[in-house]
Amino acid sequence: MSEINVTPLVDVMLVLVVIFIITAPLLASSIRLDLPKSDAAQPGELPSFVTVVVDKAGQLFFDDKPVTSAELAQALQGAAKANPATEVQLRADQSVPYGQVVEVMGEAQKAGLNRIGFVAEAPQAPASR
Repeated sequence: MSEINVTPLVDVMLVLVVIFIITAPLLASSIRLDLPKSDAAQPGELPSFVTVVVDKAGQLFFDDKPVTSAELAQALQGAAKANPATEVQLRADQSVPYGQVVEVMGEAQKAGLNRIGFVAEAPQAPASR
């Protein structure tokens, strides 16, 4: 028999593709938010950043770990000591009151982190017929 049977190879590759399709969304942030839409929303690549999330319930997260206000202040101060040029990427659900977002921004500025980026999603294009 001089032919190579590629059927097992194709089967293995299809299984790997299915596994990657299923796990890829799990590699993104695990906190579900309804982010506001903006035409200017584009992913940015910065070497040093921390993520602060405020979900619908007002719960705070620092790098996807739930924290209290006091713990957030300490974590931001630690990030500022490690690198004062660290950017804070603020992800807040659109239903969160503006005052709570300002409080988080104030904590970041008190810690010495003045670079704050607001994370938003690009609006979906209307479906053409």
